[in-house]
This record gives sequence, C-alpha cells and structure tokens, in this order.
Amino acid sequence: MKKPCFIFVTGGVVSSLGKGIASAALAALLQTRGYKVRCRKLDPYLNVDPGTMSPTQHGEVYVTDDGAETDLDLGHYERFTGVPARQSDNITTGRVYSNVIARERRGDYLGATVQVIPHVTDAIKSFIKGDLADEDFVLCEIGGTVGDIEGLPFLEAIRQLGNELGRARVLFIHLTLLPYIPTSGELKTKPTQHSVKELLSVGIQPDILVCRADRAIPESERRKIALFCNVPEKNVIAALDIDTIYQVPINYHEQGFDRVVLEHFGLDAAKEPGLSGWHTVVRRVRHPESVVKVAIVGKYTAMLDSYKSLSEALIHGGIANNVKVDAWWVDSEVFESEDAVGRLEGVNAILVPGGFGERGTQGKIRAAQFARERKAPYFGICFGMQMAVIEVARHLAGVSDASSTEFSPQKNPVVGLMTEWTRGNQLEKRAEGGDLGGTMRLGAYPARLVGGTKVFDIYGGRKDISERHRHRYEVNIHYRPQLEKAGLVFSGLSPDGHLPEIVELRDHPWFVGVQFHPELKSKPFAPHPLFTAFIRAGLERSRLV
Repeated sequence: MKKPCFIFVTGGVVSSLGKGIASAALAALLQTRGYKVRCRKLDPYLNVDPGTMSPTQHGEVYVTDDGAETDLDLGHYERFTGVPARQSDNITTGRVYSNVIARERRGDYLGATVQVIPHVTDAIKSFIKGDLADEDFVLCEIGGTVGDIEGLPFLEAIRQLGNELGRARVLFIHLTLLPYIPTSGELKTKPTQHSVKELLSVGIQPDILVCRADRAIPESERRKIALFCNVPEKNVIAALDIDTIYQVPINYHEQGFDRVVLEHFGLDAAKEPGLSGWHTVVRRVRHPESVVKVAIVGKYTAMLDSYKSLSEALIHGGIANNVKVDAWWVDSEVFESEDAVGRLEGVNAILVPGGFGERGTQGKIRAAQFARERKAPYFGICFGMQMAVIEVARHLAGVSDASSTEFSPQKNPVVGLMTEWTRGNQLEKRAEGGDLGGTMRLGAYPARLVGGTKVFDIYGGRKDISERHRHRYEVNIHYRPQLEKAGLVFSGLSPDGHLPEIVELRDHPWFVGVQFHPELKSKPFAPHPLFTAFIRAGLERSRLV
C-alpha cells in the first residue's frame, strides 16, 4: 500500500458525540489487523494549546512524554492503541496562526499577501503530513462541529488533501446524531441529512457515516440515511450508547466498520482481527468479583472530563484486580469543615488529584489527615501529594504554619515555586510573573526509587522510572530530615536528589503521594502499577470492614 493513508473524522449536529472514541476505536481495529497507526487532533479554537484553559470548560489537559499540553482525546488514542502521543499530534488554530504570523514577520513569504488560502491551509496540511515515519494509517480528528466558522480552514485543508492525494489515500468519516423523539416514537434522520449537506457545501462528500443513537437503528432508517446522504448502506455505522467505551471496537467490528475502511483503500479485509484482549477487558468491567469504593476529593468535579485519564486509570486498576471501582466524586470544598470529613467513613480508599490555586485546599488537607489517622489507603497525585506533605508538616513535624507559595508569599515554604530545573542537558528557567502557558515542568522526567520502600516494590524492584509531569511548584527538599523524622519517607527523588517525586508514610498500610501524573500512562491492557496497588489496598480494606 502507499503510505500513509489518511482518515479524516468530522462531526456534525452537536459536539461531544464521541469523535475521539470513534477515532481511537477504529485505529485499534486497524492495529489488530497488523497495521501501524497514528492518531491526531486538529482543534479550531484560538488558544495555542489547552494549557491555560479551565478544566471545567475544556476537560483535562493531556500531557505527552515530550512535554506538550494537548487535548484530552489524545489520551483516548494512547489508551486504545498504546502508541505514545507527541506534540506533533495536536494542533490548534492559535498555533497555526502563531506560526504563520511568525513566518510573515521573518519575511518567509517574500512579500506575498498572507491569506487563509493558501497560507493557513498549507500550514495545516504541513502539520497533517509532518513528523511521520512508516505509519500505514493516520487518523485525523477535526474538533468542533461542521458549520462552526472557526473550523472552516481545517475543512478546506482536508478537502484539498483529498484532491491532492486522491481516494486511494484519503477517506472521510462523518459522525452525526440520530435523536429519538418520544412523542413520535422514532429516530430522526433529518439532522444527519442537514449535517452532510453542510459538509458538502465545503466540498467534502463523506465516505462513511457513523450515527450516534441511544437505541438500535432500524433498517428502514439506515436505508434512508444511505439514500439521502449518498453513501452505501453498509457504510452507515451505528454508534450506540453503551456501558463501557472498551466495547466500542467490538461493536464497530461486528458492523464491519474496519472492513469497509480497508475495502475503500483496496486492502484485503478477509483476515479477522484478534479481539480477545478487548473481550477480556469488557468481561472484567461487566462482571467484577467485588466492589471498591473510592472517594476522589477534587476541585473540578462539576465536569468529570476534567479528570478523564484519572477515571480511566481507576477503571484499569479495577480491571487488574477484577473489581468494580465505585468512584465517589466529591468537591474538596465540602470538607472545609471538620465535621464533613466524617463522610469519608464509608469509603475503602481516598484519592486527592491534581489542581491549581487555593480554593478547596483545606478540604484536601483534611482528607489526607483523615486517611492518615484512620489508616485508609491514600493516593495523592501532584497537588494531592503537596497537600499530604503540608498536612504531615503541620500535624506531625511541628511546622504549624506549613503552606505553599501558590497560596501566599512564604518565608520558608514547604511547597514553593520552582524557577529553574534541568531537562536533559538544557537548563530551563521560569519567572514568577511570567506567562502561564507552557511554563510548567512538563512531560516525562526520570525519578530514582529508594530500595526497601513500598513504591520500589510496586514498580517491581525497578530503581529508575520515568513519569509525566505538569506542575509549577515543588516540595522543598530542605524539609526532608524534619519530615522523615515525623514518619514521611521520601521514596522517590529526581536523579540529582533535589526534587521529591514520591513520598509515603512509614507506618501506614498504603499512603503514597506522587508529584507526577501516573494516570497519563495507564492503559486497559497495561494498568499503571500505582493504580493497581492502590485499588488492591482498597480491596483489602473493604474485606476488613
């Protein structure tokens, strides 16, 4: 086959239909057939990246090994395919225009009038085709909804690519909604017809329609969609609501989605893919042997997409232990009062995730204190680790005013702003009043584990690990002697010994805090060892209660 083939996934009618899951599931199916895949996301918003966007508006920021702050859909891509995402796999209108304007200022366009066509669309096409090796398929999801004004340059760019590369190397998939109207008792196809018409108006005829619905699509409706949208009936694929996203690849294969894609490119689709792993994952999700109740004490619980990778990593930890994780999402501000903390009595484990700013911090500290005093399994991630350290400093180490410079100026902060650090052989520096975007310790950094500790055993006796970071503040290493005397073990450090990466309580069944985000590397077929161990600890506690 000619490499690579490009598959473009667009969406219509409404947003949040699941284009990311559809792209990831299709990529996984192609992968099981032996093809090498890469998934990309093109976002139309003007932010350069999601790094400064509120998680309650946009969801979590997914961080790659190479330090890119990207859209959460890249997390789906990694979890479904196992292919590590890169900075080159996510682009926004803001980044495109920044690059185009920078080139114009340098005079790269030789005095030409810089326009959306061809300069912006050429930049988008260059991104789509760039930084590839020997991939067979590149799946590009276009963010937003067809008809949005900000998405037009992206649609024009992929239309041009369709003409330049031809049908032998380009496939268009359009995801739409079939709403059910209870009063008429039927699914309505008109929104899909209008959405396809909107796509046709920019010169793109979809090859496959993926129709989101909350119930089975009758054959009569499928025929109507095929007729009015100018696609073969077998190319109308149902995307039905289901109880677990890990069933999606199985459902798509049963409808022949991957077969239709391969036939479009003239490739052999006779050999069946190996889906036994997906069946095993789904079986464990649907038929667990037990239940572990976990309280997640966070700041952005009003929108659970803020913690998308975290919620999936908890499911993966459940899969590894063959249990269901009953996640209780609770706003940390609820625990600002001492009495409210008693509501944690009925849970088997407590997790305090990352976050920014002072709001809700006292609730997180109280949750850590409750877990320490009641011997409940505790997992602090990033900000959650910092709050646990502050709690131990205040109540065990005699530092009654222990706090972070993130909240207010501190003479001797237990947690402070990091202004310079080493990345590889490069010294990175940050100013306190500098830009917020892209100025954190981002991406994969190594850590060295201390032998004989709990996390050393959790990681299988590995001395050196690498995990992804996203934070500005660090635990002050100068407090290490005082904190360790109080029972807090610094069980993981940066290779130079200056930055605390992992802490744990010495006399506690399971109390671990990590400065990094292990959820970003967890996958259904390879649950992160920290989540596996955390859920196991919760399971053991549930048996004692």
